Amino acid sequence: MIYYISLSRLFTIIETNMNANNNIVIAIDGFSSCGKSTMAKELAKKLGYIYIDSGAMYRAVTLFCIQNGLVTNGVIDEDRLKDEMRNIKIEFRINSEGRPETYLNDKNVEQEIRSMQVSNLVSPVSAIGFVREAMTRLQQDMGRRKGIVMDGRDIGTTVFPNAELKIFVTASSDTRAKRRLEEMLRKGQTATYDEVLKNVEERDYIDQHRTVSPLRKADDAILLDNSHMTLEQQDQWLYNEYLKAVKK
Repeated sequence: MIYYISLSRLFTIIETNMNANNNIVIAIDGFSSCGKSTMAKELAKKLGYIYIDSGAMYRAVTLFCIQNGLVTNGVIDEDRLKDEMRNIKIEFRINSEGRPETYLNDKNVEQEIRSMQVSNLVSPVSAIGFVREAMTRLQQDMGRRKGIVMDGRDIGTTVFPNAELKIFVTASSDTRAKRRLEEMLRKGQTATYDEVLKNVEERDYIDQHRTVSPLRKADDAILLDNSHMTLEQQDQWLYNEYLKAVKK
């Protein structure tokens, strides 16, 4: 099977204002709706690093399943998905603000992959072995030049076990549900607190109990509980950890 991803436009970011000798891989793992992507994007922007949202890749595969009738009553047709993997083309393209957006088969799906419909299915899709293997290969290819910040569920344990800086983020399920709901409402999406909380808790269970690359804190990862932190506080905390890592 052949898997595609466009990297050239992403790597142009790293060519400016950075000394390649100082580039490291920063892996940020943790539970859903902890704000991993937000903090990862801000740190990457501050450092001039490339930001990669690994979760967006799994969401893109999930959206493909929905759009192509590979889901029946919440059950993924794994045999058909395996056959269709060669037809899934995932790209990250830089937008006018300098941030990567997710494209599925040449269509911008950055908003569609954040829907509740996708959120309710992404954990089961992510637990499929051949899907994880394909996405892991793509992610590892992205990290060859270093100078990246990648967030997800198994970045520090499976994708980049030798990353120079590993962060594991957690927060209470109530806090995460409220954050997720606020984000969805800002984007004009409809949901209730109870729906989002149920989704958060179900994803936690699936992510931690899947057979392939379950969600867990790497032994050498630094724990961050941001339940009661402002965005400014967590960004400063993360930047301080980066400074410690590059001085080692």
